Amino acid sequence: MSTEAQITAWIASQQQAMIDLLRQTVDIDSGSYNKGGIDAVGAAIEGFLASQGIPTERLAQAKHGDCIRAMVGAEPAAGSAARGATEDSPTNAPTNIVLMGHRDTVFPDGEVNRRPFTIKDGIAYGPGVADMKAGLVMNAFVLAAFAKFGGAPAPLVGLFTGDEEIGSPEGRPVIEAEARRARVVFNSEPGRVSGNVVTGRKGGVFSAFRITGKAAHSGGNFIEGISAIEELARKVQAIHALTDLERGITLNVGLVSGGQSVNTVAPWAEGQIDLRYIHPEDRDEIMGKIEAIIAKSFVPGTKAELTIKGEFLPLNQTPVAKRLFELYVQSAAETGFKTDGEFTGGCADSGFTAGVGAPTICAVGPVGGKAHSPDEFLLIDSLVPRAQAMARAILKLETVGL
Repeated sequence: MSTEAQITAWIASQQQAMIDLLRQTVDIDSGSYNKGGIDAVGAAIEGFLASQGIPTERLAQAKHGDCIRAMVGAEPAAGSAARGATEDSPTNAPTNIVLMGHRDTVFPDGEVNRRPFTIKDGIAYGPGVADMKAGLVMNAFVLAAFAKFGGAPAPLVGLFTGDEEIGSPEGRPVIEAEARRARVVFNSEPGRVSGNVVTGRKGGVFSAFRITGKAAHSGGNFIEGISAIEELARKVQAIHALTDLERGITLNVGLVSGGQSVNTVAPWAEGQIDLRYIHPEDRDEIMGKIEAIIAKSFVPGTKAELTIKGEFLPLNQTPVAKRLFELYVQSAAETGFKTDGEFTGGCADSGFTAGVGAPTICAVGPVGGKAHSPDEFLLIDSLVPRAQAMARAILKLETVGL
């Protein structure tokens, strides 16, 4: 029996074990600011990997979930690309095959008690079931398959991070360092409801602005007040006017707050801005225009400050990444399902790996939908074939020069 046949057969026998690990991870609250919960999900993954004889290391993070790095196969010697030698050295060509995913969710503490992991008619529900705990489980089992049977053309690295939903403020340096020594990256975000993978994503900048005005009694001393809320309203209009749908640029002020009382001219107000864009050069142009709007006082006497809270880079398909995508499509067909590539306005850590030059394919995880909502779901029957397709693609990387 060939290595490919051994690996795919073993994966096919593991569906219930995959469901069991998925249940364990979903039934842990792990919102982005719940470090304890995210690390508990990490412990569950570590426990499974340890049972398969796969070593892991924790890269401690101060505020958010620790990053966990698992390794299958021998890593290059110290001083090579795997440990950060200079990029000019011919011995430092990217070596590792990276399987990536994040353990944090968007849901508050207590969500698991309200709606724990359940399966009904072949569909699984629960917080983070698709985005993206199923992808973590899939990656862990693919690592286990190669640990059992070998066959990978290079060392495999499983990278399990903890803060993607808020822009990976701590995880990004770890991700980018791993990507610099990666020959390819598989990011196991959920497969689209169509069954497709993602070959392009928008970049995003998430920022906040705070306006200072002057309080005054809105009846007795109205003219002495300087309304921060009026200033906010004018800024929101100006920011939204930067939207250019033909260029794929959207602006949304999604959160606002401010004021002291209904009968007080508002002394403060604040808003949070979501910018999405496709082309890297558009980022600085639009951010410059936002900064000018924040600096301008539409209401005389107001002042404002802008702070960037988080950021994602766009994922744009390169010729090498296209070869990886075409290999995955072929591997999916050999597994028994059809897939294609699609573009999404959502952001992901795959933008960081692509941004440093690693050929990247995204959304190769099990198929699910309605992420970030109480209706989030996962198609259980996609767990095995998506894992098999990834394994087949890994086995055949060298056939397409990767």
